[in-house]
Amino acid sequence: MTSIRHNEGVLDAARDCVLAYGVRRTTLTDVARRAGVSRMTIYRRWPDVRTLVADLMTREWVRVVEGLDLSDPVRAVVAGVRGLRGHPLWRKIVEADPELLVPYLLDRRGASHEAILAVLEPAVGDPARARAVLLVAQSFLLSAPTMLDPVTLDELDAELAALLEAYLG
Repeated sequence: MTSIRHNEGVLDAARDCVLAYGVRRTTLTDVARRAGVSRMTIYRRWPDVRTLVADLMTREWVRVVEGLDLSDPVRAVVAGVRGLRGHPLWRKIVEADPELLVPYLLDRRGASHEAILAVLEPAVGDPARARAVLLVAQSFLLSAPTMLDPVTLDELDAELAALLEAYLG
């Protein structure tokens, strides 16, 4: 039997609820109703909305990363940052529930970090280098909007590419 923690229908329902209401206003009851399963089915695997949303974020961010052409790591990282920045779930979380991201910035690596590192390490050839690239990319993803005016996101993304090219080149 497939684990419900990877049940696409439940994760899709969670995504729809978060996009509609935000994380704080989403309940497991909302998700169960939208997914067409019982609340207990969800509660058996996810004790709370935050755990469910963490699995959802992992699925969504990994999908962005899996679609990248890593033959050019610089281009791939910049495209990944752009892809995540434009992702509807990312935008909703940043706008409505940014505190959800704090543990992944200050306290621990999440499953998304692990998955991204698994892709980056072979592409850049070194675990320490992959971590440095992820930290730089993460800062451009999270903080670029605070650095706009007089520059644009495109200009900042070009600077990210220049930094990575100098580092990885």
